[in-house]
Amino acid sequence: MPNSEENKNVEEVIQEESENASDAAADETVTEAEKAADTQEAGANEAENTGGGEAENLDEAADGDGTGNENNDGEAEKSTEKNKEDKKERKFFKKKEKKDKKDEKIEELTDRLTRQMAEFDNYRKRTEKEKAANYVVGAKDVIEKLLPVVDNFERGLAGADLSDPFVDGMNKIYKQLMTLLADLGVTPIEAVGKEFDPNFHNAVMHIDDEELGENIIAEEFQKGYMYKDHVVRHSMVKVAN
Repeated sequence: MPNSEENKNVEEVIQEESENASDAAADETVTEAEKAADTQEAGANEAENTGGGEAENLDEAADGDGTGNENNDGEAEKSTEKNKEDKKERKFFKKKEKKDKKDEKIEELTDRLTRQMAEFDNYRKRTEKEKAANYVVGAKDVIEKLLPVVDNFERGLAGADLSDPFVDGMNKIYKQLMTLLADLGVTPIEAVGKEFDPNFHNAVMHIDDEELGENIIAEEFQKGYMYKDHVVRHSMVKVAN
């Protein structure tokens, strides 16, 4: 019997210890759960504080962006209005600059007519110069062929008796011929007593004469003639010194 009581007591002791251990474990579990809950609550508070600050910063940034966007929108509107005004001005000037087809055709024909008139005027002046030059060349040829006849008249009349009616008639013919040549623009070149000029005189002889100056023409062998400003024949002369 005593053994059964001891066993009973041992069982009771074991049961009590077991209950105590269960209670301690439950308390520890409750304590850990409370700590975990406190940790979660602290993390939630911290996240709320951080999120709130970030949200405020985002709101401020959004407000700033909104102000910048408003400024940019205002500038864009001004730029658009200015572009519209520029386009209107360009259209206005284009309308002014745009000409009627009839006016363009009139201007084109007027320009062509002006150019053709200028070309014709230049052609007329050029042909007139060419004609004048050809006329001078032809006149010089004819005069040059007549000069030997003039020379023969002068040689024949030089030693003739002017009281002779025949000689007097030849002299009148000679004077008439010289008058005709003068009217055409033919003039004799002055030589004797003038300074030698190679443009008008042809020196065929030189002499020393103290009474005459240097390069002075002492004698004329053949008379020279000019047609207007052109030399037809040079004077054949003797030059002193």
